[in-house]
Amino acid sequence: MAGKDDPERLVSAARAEDENSFELKLRPRRLQEFIGQQKAKEQLAIALEAAKSRGEALDHVLLFGPPGLGKTTLASIIANELDVGFQQTSGPALQIQGDLTAILTNLRERQVLFLDEIHRVQPVLEEKLYTALEDYKLDIIIGQGPAARTHVMDIKPFTFVAATTRPGLLSSPLRSRFGILLRLEFYTDDDLRFIVERSAEVMHVPIDEDGAAEIAMRSRGTPRIANRLLRRVRDFAQVRGSGKIDRDTAEQALKLLEVDAHGFDELDRRLLMTIIEKYDGGPVGLNTLAATLAEEEDALEEVYEPFLIQIGFLDRTPRGRVATRLAYEHFGLPLPRKQNSVLF
Repeated sequence: MAGKDDPERLVSAARAEDENSFELKLRPRRLQEFIGQQKAKEQLAIALEAAKSRGEALDHVLLFGPPGLGKTTLASIIANELDVGFQQTSGPALQIQGDLTAILTNLRERQVLFLDEIHRVQPVLEEKLYTALEDYKLDIIIGQGPAARTHVMDIKPFTFVAATTRPGLLSSPLRSRFGILLRLEFYTDDDLRFIVERSAEVMHVPIDEDGAAEIAMRSRGTPRIANRLLRRVRDFAQVRGSGKIDRDTAEQALKLLEVDAHGFDELDRRLLMTIIEKYDGGPVGLNTLAATLAEEEDALEEVYEPFLIQIGFLDRTPRGRVATRLAYEHFGLPLPRKQNSVLF
């Protein structure tokens, strides 16, 4: 068993810390620096300006959409634009009522509290949030049994920013507490190219427009993936190239990473081929598909499926997942007769 000073473990920890520090450097700090999501930005800009002019806390904000599109970045931008404090936590991290009580009672005036993965908050804690979000009051139970009594504490007006990849799991009472609901969409290739070029500039990596466009095209419409691929292509360019990222260097690096022209990685291809070959193109249920691939259902549903559905390679039907015509064409396979005549 590896000890706490095992070299491989230390290198892995250092690499993870390096990745996190890069991620922080690449994040924009102001709304005007944030690329893409034009509709969400316009709505947010108006709300921010109005709140600042009144000297009030911004309405509570719900950010939802697939992972990696900038929900955490937008939450920190909101705090920066309001020039207030920023505190971050997540649904799974809140285990007992005392955790939530401590956080809420220590908030400063108009501070931004960001809660990631709000769909994973325990129901008993969710109910505590209702009065805190609506009336800025917190019900605290003192004592136990027949002698227990309820004490209402006032908390300072604050802005609650929550993020989720699964808005359908939020209860109606909780959803109704948010004044601003912003859906983040997948990015266009042009927006991703700008993001890659900006990130390369921050990282002091020479890159031309074609090289940035090649990385953007294979980034699944997601800035987080674009920045991850940029770091890997940078490594390839420094070790096996001239240090500059052009289209040829990007293509060679991404081929080595097994990321194809659509941005598909090994699991994307395996998922589609499993539906096509093992289940005759579908329909197949999510739990069956997850068991076949030895992957978690949540990972398939939240990380992989949204992009495949968005670009038309996968369909969700009442009976299960179905590979589309584009998926068959991508792999150079003939359409089965049932799909050719019924589904398409």
